[in-house]
Formats: sequence, C-alpha cells, structure tokens
Amino acid sequence: MVRQAKCTKNKLQGLKKMVLLSISALLLLVLVIFGADFSIKASTIKQLHQSTETIPYNKVGLLLGTVKYLKNGRLNRYYKYRIEAAVRLFQAQKIDLILVSGDNSKKGYDEPTDMKEDLIKKGIPASKIVLDYAGFRTLDSVVRSLKIFGQKKITVISQQFHNERAIFIANYKGIEAIGFSAQDVSTRAGIKVMIREKFARVKVYLDLLLGVEPKFLGKPIKI
Repeated sequence: MVRQAKCTKNKLQGLKKMVLLSISALLLLVLVIFGADFSIKASTIKQLHQSTETIPYNKVGLLLGTVKYLKNGRLNRYYKYRIEAAVRLFQAQKIDLILVSGDNSKKGYDEPTDMKEDLIKKGIPASKIVLDYAGFRTLDSVVRSLKIFGQKKITVISQQFHNERAIFIANYKGIEAIGFSAQDVSTRAGIKVMIREKFARVKVYLDLLLGVEPKFLGKPIKI
C-alpha cells in the first residue's frame, strides 16, 4: 500500500510538472506572438499613410500581390482594394511606376499579370507597370525591389497590417519605405487573415535573424 501510494504521488507530481511546463510554454508563445505584433506596429506607425494628399512622392509604388479570386469564386476584396489604392496613388502623381510583385510559381496562377490587366482597365498605362513574378512572399517582394529593381526608396501598397510587416522588413534591409494603406475588409471577413498575420510576424523575426534571402534573385533590372 505504501509503495502504491508513493507511485501514485510520483505520477501526480509528474503530471503537475507537465501541466506547469505546458502552461509556461503556452504563455511564452503568447508573449512572443504579441511582442512581435506590437513591435512591428509601433516601429512602423509613422511610415504609414491613408491620404494621397499627405503621402510623400516616391518614384516607385510596390504593389503587393494576392490572389484575385477566392476558393468560393468570389472576388478577393483584399485584391480589389489594393488595385484601387494603387490607381489613386498613381492618379495623384505620388508615384510614377507601379512595381507589381506577386506569385507566379504555378501554371495558371499569375498574380502579377492579373493585377496588371486590372490596372490597365482602370487607366494605368502599361508602360508604367513593371512585373515581378518572383514575389512569392512579402520578404521576397521587398528585398527584390532593392536587389533586382534597384529601388532604395519605395511606397508599399497593401492593407495597413501588410504594409506594417513589409515596411519592417524594408527598415531592416536599409530601404527607405513608406506605406499607402488600401481599404481593409471587415473584421468578420478577415479574421483568418489576421490570425495568420500574427504568426507571420513571428516568422519575419526568424527570417531576418537567420538571414533568409528571397527564393530567387537574378540579374538586376533597370526601371
């Protein structure tokens, strides 16, 4: 009986340690996630703009790509609002060129070309649009704007949460960046995106600390 009681006590102590370790690990994860989120927001807030009247001029606007249609066949509002923001910025003469950077890694999937076609439909001259087919991730798009397209100053065009992360990367890489924030979607419609964004911000820190480079670089392209 004594031995059985000791065995039960040891099991309970072991279980208690496991629970405490699990709770500690969870708290650490939460701290890391919210710490990364807060630091990226706080460090980029002064570089964000919502008005074409107050945003400074830059030669190139970096339009970050996304899928045009959702799995349910509906138009992606993140896509729609980014196109509209790029058009407003160009028409306000706050940029001269639009560098569209997106994913073209699969046959039949071409974010940059989709965006170019819709920009042209809204009156942007084709000669004022440059395509980057290797913008597979935000890091790739930002770093390639410097290393491939030679832009030391850029205006990032996307939703505010995305601009924050892109500008944070640009700051780390020595690029002078500002962001023009496109209209966001409702909290209800964008909840999955916002949850994913929290983890993406942790990934940004890991990528920068580990010196991760874009998947493809290549020869410089003058624009």
